[in-house]
Amino acid sequence: MFKMKYIIIKTTFAKKEEAEEVAKKIIDSNLAACIQISEVESYYRWNNKIEKSNEYKVEIKTVEKNYGKIEELITENHNYEIPEIVAYKLSNGSKKYFEWIKKEVK
Repeated sequence: MFKMKYIIIKTTFAKKEEAEEVAKKIIDSNLAACIQISEVESYYRWNNKIEKSNEYKVEIKTVEKNYGKIEELITENHNYEIPEIVAYKLSNGSKKYFEWIKKEVK
C-alpha cells in the first residue's frame, strides 16, 4: 500500500512582500495545502562576520513529491545568494489534517 509522505519546507525572506508572493505562487499551483509566514529575528555568520536581521520565515505544508517543484519556485524567486531551503519529514500527526493536505495538493 502506498503511504503519502508529508513534509514541512522552511525558508526565509528579507521582505514580507517576497514571502507572500512566493506563498501565493505555491498555493495557486496546488503544490501545498497551507503556508505560514511569521517575522523572526535571525543571527548568523556571513563573510566571517556575525549578522542580525529581521526576516520572514515561511513554513510550507505539503507532500514529499512536491519538494523539487517548490524548491525550484523558491530559488527562482529569491534574492538571497544562498537561500535557506530545508524540509522536515512528518512522522506523526492528525490523520484528518494529513487527509486535508493530501486533498489540497496535486
